[in-house]
Amino acid sequence: MAIGIITGSGTYALPGFEGGGPQPIATPWGDALVSQGQFAGVEVVHVSRHREGHALLSSGVTHRANLAALVQLEVAGVVAVTVCGAVDPEVELGSLICFDDLHFPVNRLPEGELCTFFPEPGDPRRGHWIFEDPYAPALRAPLLAAAGASGVAMRDGGCYGHVDGPRFNTKAEIRGLAAAGVTAVSQTAGPETVLAGEAELPFALLGYATDYANGVQEEATPVARLLELIAASTETFAAVLADALPRIDAAALAPAGIVYRFQDE
Repeated sequence: MAIGIITGSGTYALPGFEGGGPQPIATPWGDALVSQGQFAGVEVVHVSRHREGHALLSSGVTHRANLAALVQLEVAGVVAVTVCGAVDPEVELGSLICFDDLHFPVNRLPEGELCTFFPEPGDPRRGHWIFEDPYAPALRAPLLAAAGASGVAMRDGGCYGHVDGPRFNTKAEIRGLAAAGVTAVSQTAGPETVLAGEAELPFALLGYATDYANGVQEEATPVARLLELIAASTETFAAVLADALPRIDAAALAPAGIVYRFQDE
């Protein structure tokens, strides 16, 4: 059974991936572009959320189509990666964060709709996603082990903060997120986390710190440094994923929490 991989800014293709190029997969929410093949000897299904050449800004990413395609292709679980801005000043730039919590109170997709596959009243598939932690331990553990084995600095735990793009955040907004306990922010992984949870699909999220968010440090991270680290993130993500994927026990994967549905009410 395949593992799904979602990559973002800077990682439009996986170094070492063996398989075909992106192909459209039809879903009720439009086509998702998906590459199927092998990576590190593991069967994978890869989605580049921004597509080649960063065709889609964060405000245009097709989250429902992407996750629906992975469900249709029956992946056992999904590992997503994202470059992110550090809100916690103790996060070192160029290091990884294996998130274990989520801050996404708006719970909406980029176009403004509620973040759900099932918005229609009476749909028997609708329900409440109820969980203690939104990220699957059986996916987090291989990522942490891979970082240790490869000598890559990775923080075990942290709160991912989803922010709406395409603009970056003000100092006041970042202060509010810091007060809420957010570790790092980016503009795409909130909907992915929620939709995977609703689809009962085990999901993990790995972040790579490319800059300090607005106001975290006295001096802003230079844009040139941000771009340099985005480029460097590709090899780091690929190295950790190449070590982590063979460690995943697909039989041990389980969704985070439960979805309580009302079809029997």
